[in-house]
Amino acid sequence: MSIPTDVRATLDRGVAIPAHPLALTAQRKLDERRQRALARYYIGAGVGGLAVGVHTTQFEIRDPKVALFKPVLELAKEEMDRADEKRKQKLVRIGGICGKTEQATREAGTLRDLGYQAGLLSLAAMKDANDEQLVAHCRSMSEIMPIVGFYLQPAVGGRVLPYAFWRKFAEIPNVVAIKIAPFNRYQTLDVVRALAEAGRNDIAIYTGNDDNIVIDLLTPYRIDVNGKKVERRIVGGLLGHWSVWTKKAVELLDECHKIVASGGNVSKEMLIRSIEVTDSNAAFFDSANAFAGCIAGLHEVLRRQGLLEGTWCINPNETFGAGQLAEIDRVYKAYPHLNDDAFVAEHRDEWLK
Repeated sequence: MSIPTDVRATLDRGVAIPAHPLALTAQRKLDERRQRALARYYIGAGVGGLAVGVHTTQFEIRDPKVALFKPVLELAKEEMDRADEKRKQKLVRIGGICGKTEQATREAGTLRDLGYQAGLLSLAAMKDANDEQLVAHCRSMSEIMPIVGFYLQPAVGGRVLPYAFWRKFAEIPNVVAIKIAPFNRYQTLDVVRALAEAGRNDIAIYTGNDDNIVIDLLTPYRIDVNGKKVERRIVGGLLGHWSVWTKKAVELLDECHKIVASGGNVSKEMLIRSIEVTDSNAAFFDSANAFAGCIAGLHEVLRRQGLLEGTWCINPNETFGAGQLAEIDRVYKAYPHLNDDAFVAEHRDEWLK
């Protein structure tokens, strides 16, 4: 399976792709109405695609006792199908792939069968594998469907993936993008350098560094490759942070693209915005408590907007960190220009139908 030409063009251009949350009832069962409303919100906000079944959707959806992996993917598919009937630019459909090779193979097959165009491949379950074993695993997934590499930060279950791994990963033909999300500048550079040195201009680079979104999107990486300067850029975002205040996130990405297209001169105001976005993320992702409340924090923003009924997670112990709600109050007050509450209020009832 290869990625459709128009979808690859969209990925390469760079779009906003929110990591889709999970809407639950107070009984911790799937709230289908609100799950659909979230997808409609993101599509209405102007995103270029959705990432479903990923960390923000909660890895526990794969638990056989929960059994929500396929149902959640199906709901998002139906909403994207409905939207694509009215769109010229089709939505990019990315699904999460987790687990060791046996589980990952099943999940990739499910994604392919549901019409998802690429799999975001988490390697968190393979903490003891060496580089060769990891690359072999990735290659086997790429034979099922196009894959998006994923550097998940260790603080939420990822593992360190060195330059040597990414250099070998870049040689897999059916890799279409990489989401760089280690929340670490050194490790981010490892991935970009590996792609430049591999000559893989056909692999789109997306930021998942929710702590550094704006600067990632504005920074040119100029890498020396055998005496020749090769420049690569991060073109879009596949972000948990962009699952909230999404309309303003889409507008922010458009601004960043315009700055890059006009020569890349970054204003003081945009640098200030970068810090404001990072500060907001610190509250939403609960950086003060080692990201313990990163999913609940996003849910809280969506609850305040009326899109979610509550902040429940599958795991009852997954909730807010100490002081997190006060921090969300603070950034709401400090940065009113970053929220899209008015946009949500205008359309919420139609999304919830």
